[in-house]
Amino acid sequence: MGLAEKSTTEARESLEADRERAAQLPELLRGVAEAQEALDAVRGTDAPVNEVHLRGVALDEALTEAMRAAYAKERTLVGLKGYQDRIHRRKRLARPQVREATEVAETLLTAREAHRLHGIQRVPRLVG
Repeated sequence: MGLAEKSTTEARESLEADRERAAQLPELLRGVAEAQEALDAVRGTDAPVNEVHLRGVALDEALTEAMRAAYAKERTLVGLKGYQDRIHRRKRLARPQVREATEVAETLLTAREAHRLHGIQRVPRLVG
């Protein structure tokens, strides 16, 4: 369903869901910091490869959820009309508060992608 095809009821439901998700952002950012610390702590020891892999996957999941919440915050700042009117959305995206939310979301997205490329320890296959 395209942006212009959303009804007012669907837009309100989406906005409410985004508000709930955006409210979790501070908690999710703390979770990202904790997951990063746990991964760094495990890398600093001679932990098994599986443990490092599991901590890397946990950080990936934390980054993903925080990124989704940050984009939800951006959509809530744009407002209800932004779910239906792309021109209104584009205008609202230029506001400083919305740009700041977008920057946070894009920073989390970049961190997640960098972590996926270089941060998750590969686990060797068992040949058997």
